[in-house]
Amino acid sequence: MQFITHLPGSSALVLDSPHSGTAYPPDFLPACEMRTLRQAEDTHVEKLYDFAPGLGVHWIEAHFPRSYLDVNRNTTEMDVTLFDAPWPGPVETDPKILSKVRLGKGLIWRTTDDGVPIYGRKLAVAEVQVRIDRCWTPYHAAVAQAIDTACQQHGYSIHINCHSMPAIASSHSTDFPGEKHADFVVGDRDGSTANKALSRLVCQHLGELGYTVSYNHPYKGVELVRRHSDPARHRHSIQLEINRKLYMDEATLEITPGFEALKAHLRSLVSLLLKTDPRLL
Repeated sequence: MQFITHLPGSSALVLDSPHSGTAYPPDFLPACEMRTLRQAEDTHVEKLYDFAPGLGVHWIEAHFPRSYLDVNRNTTEMDVTLFDAPWPGPVETDPKILSKVRLGKGLIWRTTDDGVPIYGRKLAVAEVQVRIDRCWTPYHAAVAQAIDTACQQHGYSIHINCHSMPAIASSHSTDFPGEKHADFVVGDRDGSTANKALSRLVCQHLGELGYTVSYNHPYKGVELVRRHSDPARHRHSIQLEINRKLYMDEATLEITPGFEALKAHLRSLVSLLLKTDPRLL
């Protein structure tokens, strides 16, 4: 199967969709029902942005599901209780970084957002290493290459890490279970992954379109924006979360009538970012 798509662009803008994959590899072998597992997907996010490559935007997309391997985690964010043998590589020990692992959401998920166990077996170390080689390594390499190319050509890059979120936080998805989410959450890890003026511009544009916008709560951005940003070198990364109620039925995963209006507004945001040089903000 094809694990990722990387479409090189000509602009300074890089978009990636790490969690919209719906191709479940045959070696996954989950124990929970597929309809339960599919609730983890950022379903249809890649369709919301399918106009972007035509505008010269660099595009990277995962086809595997995040419940199989979550590329928005570091390879050290391991839940070692999942394995049938000791993990041979480094394992994160910082309690703050391990917050997602405690929720069952490390590199390899232990549970769904509602706390349902994903596996009825221990995972072999070798099969997890294969997942990293097939999924994590090429995905991060593609994002890095796109950002490098954008910077070489334009002197800066703007990277938007594209996600969706449930209307109401599930029990095991964040540290704020039951919280009603805004229409959008803009995250830059408290200004460490992007120029705050750029993040404010994104917030302002979405607000002017009539959406409710939250900044760095409850999603600040995780590994993809952390690893691939360096604002001091004009490499800016922002995680953008879209409330699924705006475009899909969360129970059936079907697209709803709000999809096209939302897509048009996202196109307006992309058009704005294509004209924005963060060095001038």
